[in-house]
Amino acid sequence: MVMAKTSVLEFVFLILMVTSAPMTEAAVSCNQVVNYLRPCISYVSNGGTLPSNCCNGVRGLYGAAQTTTDRQGVCKCLKSVLNGIRYSPRNLALAAGLPKQCNVNVPYKIDPSTNCDNVK
Repeated sequence: MVMAKTSVLEFVFLILMVTSAPMTEAAVSCNQVVNYLRPCISYVSNGGTLPSNCCNGVRGLYGAAQTTTDRQGVCKCLKSVLNGIRYSPRNLALAAGLPKQCNVNVPYKIDPSTNCDNVK
């Protein structure tokens, strides 16, 4: 329980840092990525039932990421968030499974080791 609370606090702090950093010229900013996925934080942190508004956010995010630059930007933002917080393998698996759970085709694996420059 303490680990989950610590991870959530770290995640929120990292979101604040990422959203205040300068972004590239992608149409989808890291701030927007965070806003789309905010309803998923509790699920990724604690598991349980996947909220429908989380899937709405996942669908909205990947619907907005229309270009290669957008998709690479989303990937880099997600990696930045993942690399800035402590998480368990379970948290990572829940995050990586969001697209499939929400019936969204994402052209890359959500993982800290993903090379976002290869995303098309």
